[in-house]
Amino acid sequence: MKLIFHGHDDRYAVEQSLLAFFPEERPVYKPAEEGEDHALVTLSRSPRFNTAVTTITYHGRTARGISRTAVDPQLTEYEAERLRQKAVKLSFFKAARDITGITPSWGALTGIRPGKLASRMLEEGMTERQVDRVLRDIYFVSPERRRLCIETAEASRRAKADLKPEDISLYVGIPFCPTRCAYCSFVSQSVERTLGLVEPYLEVLHREITDAARMVQETGLHIKSFYMGGGTPTTLSTDQMDRLLTHLNRSFDLSGCAEYCIEAGRPDTIDREKLQVLLDHGVDRISVNPQSLEDHVLTAIGRRHTARDVEEAMALATGMGFPHVNMDLIAGLPEDTPEGFRRTLDKCLSYGADNITVHTLSLKKGSRILLENFTIPSAEAVGEMLDYANAALRQADFRPYYLYRQKYMSGSFENTGWCISGAEGLYNIYIMEELHSILSLGAGGSTKMVDPVHQRIERVFHTKYPAEYIQRSEKLEENLSAFRQFHENMRG
Repeated sequence: MKLIFHGHDDRYAVEQSLLAFFPEERPVYKPAEEGEDHALVTLSRSPRFNTAVTTITYHGRTARGISRTAVDPQLTEYEAERLRQKAVKLSFFKAARDITGITPSWGALTGIRPGKLASRMLEEGMTERQVDRVLRDIYFVSPERRRLCIETAEASRRAKADLKPEDISLYVGIPFCPTRCAYCSFVSQSVERTLGLVEPYLEVLHREITDAARMVQETGLHIKSFYMGGGTPTTLSTDQMDRLLTHLNRSFDLSGCAEYCIEAGRPDTIDREKLQVLLDHGVDRISVNPQSLEDHVLTAIGRRHTARDVEEAMALATGMGFPHVNMDLIAGLPEDTPEGFRRTLDKCLSYGADNITVHTLSLKKGSRILLENFTIPSAEAVGEMLDYANAALRQADFRPYYLYRQKYMSGSFENTGWCISGAEGLYNIYIMEELHSILSLGAGGSTKMVDPVHQRIERVFHTKYPAEYIQRSEKLEENLSAFRQFHENMRG
């Protein structure tokens, strides 16, 4: 659909609304010919109001939506911009709803972190009932999504209450996988193709860890949570993992670290010796990520393991005594069905995981799903999967504790982390709710610097590819220098 903007360039919110109402359409930024499907979104500003008007022409029908937000000169520029965006997205929402007769589950909310809106209202003194009413009456959010939003906001507030100004989290990226999944666009390299890069990568990473630990100590910061992701960190050999964690633990003071998490990821990278290394180094949380337990779905997405391998890996992990084990699932994978997804979730609930993360398939531009035109379940089928997950997990005494959305998600739904009481993954809350800074080391990640007092966030995007990370190791100091300067400025 042609998108034409006057008075603004708020592409993100409009594009997300477009996908929610018109999932087959993609944004095109060109003038529309007479009679072509298009949306004209205009924002005008006065001393008192931001007024947005959207006119949509679609399949011969036309609808118009108007929304207005008040102007407050006492607001920061960030807050004022948020109100302008609110007017734009609500005007598009009203026009799209009129022309389609559809109200998406998330209503007019288009942001990545809907829980932050609920958290902000709760911190301003509103009750849960009042927040629910705002989400219902202003943003048109469905009852189940309102409940998810408020519950995850409460989990965020509990985690925030336990943070100190000097607390940060540490992330280490291992951008290697056994194979690349069809849905993935992460910058990860298949080990079978790039085996020679692993050792040089680790050599540079060891040096970066040394420099980062010195910076953290000199800046007076404290590691609250640690997370190693990827890729698949357990693609490393037992010896490589042992050397890496030994160096990490010797370099950083992790004595007050509340959570030490490593993504074990693929069951075909897990064995007893490797898991024992993790336990020996203090790892208290791992993630085994089957995505599906339907063998034909695993084949379709390019996995080389079976559902039986997942079951054996989970039996090993829980039997060895890891305090917390997470399992990741994806609703909407190629060849999957609501019935198959139900079987997968029911099996996961029997394996002993105390965390289950239910993702919605995100149609990422670099993934084979799009490049090779895979057939995927409809938005309605994905909705059935998520509805079943919500009910079944609650029945099993799991509760949602973090929540986020992504671009191009099937049905414009969400990713939700569920856990039993007391098993919340703190790193997930910290990064998704942007509660404090995340220092990222390695390739493919990004460092996020958060000043919660002044609501300021800055990012440093890292070198993407392992080979580039190795070749440009002299650039790593820029990341650490920016992080140091940001936190020194926070302290005045």
